[in-house]
Amino acid sequence: MRAVIVIPARYGSSRLPGKPLADLWGKPMIQHVWERCLEIEGASDVLVATDDERVAAAVRDFGGRVEMTSSGHPTGTDRLVEVMQRVDGDVFVNVQGDEPLVRPGDVAKLIAGLRADAAVQVGTLCHPLPAAEATNPNTVKVVLADNGDALYFSRAPIPYPRDGGDTARYLKHVGVYAYRREVLASYATLRQPMMERAEQLEQLRLLAAGLRIRAWVVEPTGPGVDTPACLERVRALMAGQPEPQTLEQRLAQVRLLITDVDGVLTDGGLFYDAHGEALKRFHVRDGLGMRLLEESGVRVAVLSGRDSPVLRKRVADLGVSLHQFGVKDKAAACAALMDQAGVTAQQTACIGDDSIDLPAFAACGLSFAVADAPAYVQRAATGVLKLGGGQGALRELADAILQAQGKERVATSASGYAELMHRMAQ
Repeated sequence: MRAVIVIPARYGSSRLPGKPLADLWGKPMIQHVWERCLEIEGASDVLVATDDERVAAAVRDFGGRVEMTSSGHPTGTDRLVEVMQRVDGDVFVNVQGDEPLVRPGDVAKLIAGLRADAAVQVGTLCHPLPAAEATNPNTVKVVLADNGDALYFSRAPIPYPRDGGDTARYLKHVGVYAYRREVLASYATLRQPMMERAEQLEQLRLLAAGLRIRAWVVEPTGPGVDTPACLERVRALMAGQPEPQTLEQRLAQVRLLITDVDGVLTDGGLFYDAHGEALKRFHVRDGLGMRLLEESGVRVAVLSGRDSPVLRKRVADLGVSLHQFGVKDKAAACAALMDQAGVTAQQTACIGDDSIDLPAFAACGLSFAVADAPAYVQRAATGVLKLGGGQGALRELADAILQAQGKERVATSASGYAELMHRMAQ
């Protein structure tokens, strides 16, 4: 069985232009992928498929083989179909050109699997996925039959744990494919089914046509390169440095959320009567988000540069026991609140909207600006929320923290909420 490794490499990436030529410790990224593919046991040939002469020139410079392909291919599989028409092979393995950490042994397992079982028409890879990451639609999940054949691929968390708890086990699909020649030869004749259009997953076209896709389980893989941040992450891993934590990983460590009031819990409007400030408009979803965090083990503290009976009444109604009002030095106030909660700065996140909150941003491990904060405040924050002050911004952050900590069911399922509802307030 002649197995050909094909490395698709597009120059025109929207998020990282020129991605195949991005420098990784003195070599273009495509060279790292090429060199790893040369180590794959059972591979008869390795080539790069590109539609850009700049990529082709770089590959030729380091001694690689290039096949020029059309720039009009809608999917990577279509590109393989074109290559197949000019290259001799029984099996064609698609290894993405933005996977410089691909493990040769994983791909060798794929080739060996197709060699051992002639009934398998397409092979791919997957690995275990933490439940907290299963709800991410950018992470494709797969469920398998007992023999390892794929039953379905989805951006949704499959299988779905109807009764909650930790009964579900998830597998992340790794986008490395091995196709038999006859599958590629018939690919252009396959119709695009509804489920492919809905999920935007081309492998569903093969399942809909009745083809067998066998998935082999491997150890969790290194990250691919989609953005400049991904590139820096891979550089660090290749240098043996500790892997930078993702935002989700950092949110998973949060044990205290400190929030400003005016411009965050409210829209910033101040209403005065003849006797002074009388009214503020709060958002009920923020209140429920604060309670969900508290009941899920994340403390919430209210920190305000102002003080008023209305504010104190709102905090009391929500049962928030950590608070400081009329504060001028928010950095010192944050330190005091962390001390009260028994947490470190790295376990603390804060949310603000204006210059007065910048000292708090500097004092906390994570900081978030509401969507309508000034641009310079947004630049100082770790992240910028999609919602504005008084429009549910705190709830948006609360949901992200719950999801990162695998506790989103308290907000997203009836059974989860029922466990807490008698202690809830808005």
